[in-house]
Amino acid sequence: MSPDWESAEKETVSRLREIIRFDTTNPPGNELPLALYLQRALAAEGIETTLLEPTQNRAQLVARIRGTGAHRPVMLLAHMDVVSVERAHWTRDPFAGDIADGYLYGRGAIDDKGMLAANLMTMLLLKRMVVSSGETLSRDVVFVATSDEEAGGDWGMGWLVANHPQLLDAEFALNEGGRTRMIEGGKTYLAVQSAEKISHVVTLIARGSAGHAAIPLADNAVFRLGRALDQLSRHMEPTILTDTTRLFFSRLIDIWPNAQEKKAMHDLVLGDETASERGAEVLSETPVFNAVLRNGISPTILHAGKQINVIPDLATADFNVRTLPGQSVDDVVQRMRAAVNQPDVAFEITHRGEEAPASDPESPMFHAIASAAHELDPAIAVVPYLSTGVTDSARLRRLGVKAYGVLPFPMHQSDEERMHGNDERVPIASLHFGTRLIFRSIELIAR
Repeated sequence: MSPDWESAEKETVSRLREIIRFDTTNPPGNELPLALYLQRALAAEGIETTLLEPTQNRAQLVARIRGTGAHRPVMLLAHMDVVSVERAHWTRDPFAGDIADGYLYGRGAIDDKGMLAANLMTMLLLKRMVVSSGETLSRDVVFVATSDEEAGGDWGMGWLVANHPQLLDAEFALNEGGRTRMIEGGKTYLAVQSAEKISHVVTLIARGSAGHAAIPLADNAVFRLGRALDQLSRHMEPTILTDTTRLFFSRLIDIWPNAQEKKAMHDLVLGDETASERGAEVLSETPVFNAVLRNGISPTILHAGKQINVIPDLATADFNVRTLPGQSVDDVVQRMRAAVNQPDVAFEITHRGEEAPASDPESPMFHAIASAAHELDPAIAVVPYLSTGVTDSARLRRLGVKAYGVLPFPMHQSDEERMHGNDERVPIASLHFGTRLIFRSIELIAR
């Protein structure tokens, strides 16, 4: 028996509007009031919940619909916190949940409160449609809402892993991290995050003589840093095709509208080294494709000097270096050093990220997601995806959970780019597609 989707869609919109109205800007987060709202909504349907408070006003909520135990649990994961807003640049109140022109506006509508609402509705519908009707599930379905994801997760998933790993026992997890992208020609692809890049911090340190700014110095550390940065701007890491990325491009070929890029994808995965490099050269012109084809090096923070009339003896630049799975940040730094021809310049790895194994793109969970997507849109392409961003899935994968990331709401790139930006919004039709996708995926894997 299928849910009454007309009624469920109205409830989904109402739930998301309420969720957005909780200001969980991180910092400070203040997710506890939202966690209490979610707890009330789940408990009202007879779903068991566990509320955890790692510190003042921070919370994690874990809820569970019990199955027979024939299979290990499946987890629905979303985070409650959101990034900050610049209210002056929003045309609508970011915490009102306004609806206009077929969109629902609000900070978190895409990241990650839209998925939080879809996960909540999935739990409610499973309880109403399956459990309450006397049917059974083959595995527990576990709902997890975390704090602090946008600030690294120390008070969220990191805290749960350290203090309550037993609550995270699951065979599979469905989390954020992918995308459902609408492209030219009316085509859509669902990119399911199966692996992530690893984030590191590398600091470039330039030294020179200190002195009075009235007397220019040839070895000025700031100029030295600038020259080193200029040289690094021309460095490109080598192309490395991972198993996930190979599958990503090979399955996109069938729907890709741009003939030149389509041929480049074909050349890339052909297995011929010369053709592969030719294809990579074309695809690298698109930043999002370039980012999955090689290790990434991005300067983000500069430090130099404290006083206008003093030449500093030290100038530094911090880089966010993101390595592909299986690649060494030490090797990247060695190549960075080789690209810089400046005296008194050094590199330090000031933070090392921790690698996580990839999730199998041929698993029953991946196939359940693909089957659910094809029921909703038979023409959609479902592809595994190497995420350039970092999510809580990495921590789960290190625990042995096969985690998959989706942004289940079909969107054009222009709307997706509002994530962390101004006037973040989700198309209401896409919200309903995403809710159905998550519900059906969980129903298929848990029956």
